[in-house]
Amino acid sequence: MNFTNNDLSEIDRIEDVEQLEEMLSRPTEGVIETMRRVEGDIVVLGVGGKIGPSLARMARRASDEAGVARRIFGVARFSSGELQQQLQSQGIETVRCNLLDRAALAALPEAPNVLYLAAMKFGSSGQTGMTWAMNTYLPGMVAERYPKSRIVAYSTGNVYPMVPVESAGSLETDAPSPVGDYAMSCLGRERILTHFSLENGTPVALIRLNYAHECRYGVMVDIAQQILACKPVDLSMGYFNAIWQGDNNAITLQSLAHVASGPCVLNVTGPEKLPVRDVAEEIGRLVGKPVRFAGTEAPDAFLSNAAKSIELFGQPRVPAERFLRWIADWQGRGGPSLGKPTKFQSRNGAF
Repeated sequence: MNFTNNDLSEIDRIEDVEQLEEMLSRPTEGVIETMRRVEGDIVVLGVGGKIGPSLARMARRASDEAGVARRIFGVARFSSGELQQQLQSQGIETVRCNLLDRAALAALPEAPNVLYLAAMKFGSSGQTGMTWAMNTYLPGMVAERYPKSRIVAYSTGNVYPMVPVESAGSLETDAPSPVGDYAMSCLGRERILTHFSLENGTPVALIRLNYAHECRYGVMVDIAQQILACKPVDLSMGYFNAIWQGDNNAITLQSLAHVASGPCVLNVTGPEKLPVRDVAEEIGRLVGKPVRFAGTEAPDAFLSNAAKSIELFGQPRVPAERFLRWIADWQGRGGPSLGKPTKFQSRNGAF
């Protein structure tokens, strides 16, 4: 894999969080057209996570640019009052809600479009009961609450088995083989939503996402922080896929026009198969730090083939080489992080 200066054709540096958030929520023409064609309000369940704020804001911006009047509701517990105020200032109506509370779920606004982001990954190994409740039981509750809405729900590439690193990655038609409670419960989410999609005719899209990246979160952020802390980079999971979160947001919103009963399943990631060793060496070069490695590359890894989503929506706007440079620059100068390591090195399903 070659990294060249020519890959940075648009933006050399992301200066601050304000610029980053603007870029992550900047809609594509495809998103604007989707917001023009898809009717009705949008409910974003789990808007308080790492993807939710910029996704909701992109929906708001695209709807405004399309000249479509719609309400966008952001639903979360909102442990941070600052986030709630920020979303409200951006034209997103916020609703505090414990989604596992049936009465609170029933009281949520009606909406023809539901973006399902609620999930539990981090700490799932120590809280298996809550993991299954959030990832499998709750989706059934939401499907019962919104039986006639379009539902776009996040899943994960971890539902697939690891595949040989020389392969093109898992396809949507490949049989799932999840390892560990997190991945198994996410497949449970898919199965529950598929059941209600077929039972009630609910149009659904399942997004098997494989490592959305921005300057504060992602595999590359983890690698950069290890290098900056003078810690060795683990090579046991030697390859990974990645997509810029702004591109993931655009695909997610456009998927509202591709829901089906039973569900449309989409692998969402970038087209590149990224070697951890090459990525680490390039980040080390950019931040001016030596890189040490631990272990050796295994012959298999979690890899997804995104040909179907690329056929539907086109190539991502931002190639991996470009956002690697943004991330290295951001982390190298001490920019803020979300404090949520991906734990991409895990080969036993423990997160």
